[in-house]
Amino acid sequence: MKVLIADQINKKGIDELKDIADVVVQTDITPEELISSIADYDAIVVRSRTKVTRDVIKASKKLKIIARAGVGVDNVDVDAATEKGIMVVNAPQSTSITVAEHTMGIMLSLVRNISIADKSVKAGKWEKSKFMGSELAGKTLGVIGMGRIGSQVVKRCKAFDMEILVNDPYITEEVASKLGAKIVDRDTLFSDADIITIHVPLTAETKHSIGSKEFALMKDTACIVNCARGGIINEQDLYEALSGNVIGGAGLDVFENEPPKDNPLLTLDNMVATPHIGASTKEAQRDAAIIVAKEIKEVLTGGSARNVLNMPVIDPETMILIKPYFELMTKLGKFLIQAAKGNIKEIDVTYCGKLADFPKLDILTRMILQEILNPILNEPVNLVNAMAVAENRGITVIEGKRCEFEGYDSLIRVEMKSDSNDMVIDGVISKEPKIVLINGYKVDVETEGHLLISTYKDIPGVIGVIGTRLGEHEINIAKMQVGRKEPGGEAVMVLKVDSNVPDSVLDDLKKLEHIYDAVVVNL
Repeated sequence: MKVLIADQINKKGIDELKDIADVVVQTDITPEELISSIADYDAIVVRSRTKVTRDVIKASKKLKIIARAGVGVDNVDVDAATEKGIMVVNAPQSTSITVAEHTMGIMLSLVRNISIADKSVKAGKWEKSKFMGSELAGKTLGVIGMGRIGSQVVKRCKAFDMEILVNDPYITEEVASKLGAKIVDRDTLFSDADIITIHVPLTAETKHSIGSKEFALMKDTACIVNCARGGIINEQDLYEALSGNVIGGAGLDVFENEPPKDNPLLTLDNMVATPHIGASTKEAQRDAAIIVAKEIKEVLTGGSARNVLNMPVIDPETMILIKPYFELMTKLGKFLIQAAKGNIKEIDVTYCGKLADFPKLDILTRMILQEILNPILNEPVNLVNAMAVAENRGITVIEGKRCEFEGYDSLIRVEMKSDSNDMVIDGVISKEPKIVLINGYKVDVETEGHLLISTYKDIPGVIGVIGTRLGEHEINIAKMQVGRKEPGGEAVMVLKVDSNVPDSVLDDLKKLEHIYDAVVVNL
């Protein structure tokens, strides 16, 4: 296997990869060279310089993983990678402490006028009275985004005896309470905080989400700090708020356009600026390189990456609890695609019982899709692109929770609708994966071996006729399961047989009187 290091990373990361791959370091590679050579590589590592565009991804032949040795992935076309089933990973934990410490540095510089006082002294002045500052102790910090970095900032500000307000739709009261923070709405945060710090990604929703409206809510002594992404703050509105003394100050490590050439903000004394160096420490760069190298090793040796951006990320505790269902999902998918007829229109997956209490189960849904779609498509389908491939093929995927059932702690119901038939199967874990319902008929089917599923009229002699016909073709029956709703009506029979049932035998069975249908599923 080959790994391309397209940007400069710490040597420890490169060394980490050398025992499993041929590592090529080409940190001056041009876009044209990258497109022409990417077909040779199984993995690529970048930082900020190299752009992994749709054209690069299209030119790849065996690329399995794109690793960004840092936090953001603005230079990677994640959508294109997802469509092609390529994992995109980063190293978010590598910069948590580094960026949090830089945020604290900017806060202190703002409230104690360190930046402009430094300039004054170096200019030969001694203006003590001009640089009267404020303490952090007793002040209120407003945190927008309480992820890894925001949480680290909170821990440090608690040590400064600050009160903490937080606005984050994904944080629970329990987590906030443990950190000593209070969850509030945005308007309350902007009006009550003495210092506001931003720790959210730049998205369509967050771009220019902080502007004149928010500045008007802030105290005239309050400061705002952005060490996250440029573009979250409307810089023209910020300039007007600072120059008009609507707010007290601002600290920016990031700008909408970098470098911020001719930006009027740089002319203001109540604005502290740094050149996007929040993550720039030796320790952070070392850790980022090691983290992504280990992610690549995991993927290339058949393991699972932890920091995947284009598929569900599951915490270790949840993974332990849902991992036993992985085999069941694979078997259910294999069963359905072999039993299906016609073009698939919709796949509904419902999680029942204790499973329904888990917040993230789409990785299980992706497993079913992977098994259903791979046999019918030329393009490879994996956990990364399963949802995207289904959408592109016009297949509706619906995921739900809770359904009526009894006898099991958890149950998974999958309904697959096509233009020819619908099929519903219910699966459980009972020591081993089992199918317990087929189209509403109760069965108890092991998910392994050769299975012959027949629907027939529930009258005397039909089961015997099927068994006799299989015997004539020298197909031995190992186990039999029968399910019915009422005597004399339609019934389903699942036979586990010792060998595969050829199409010619299936056709023969379908010609028998009172046999409605017969399919073979090989698990």
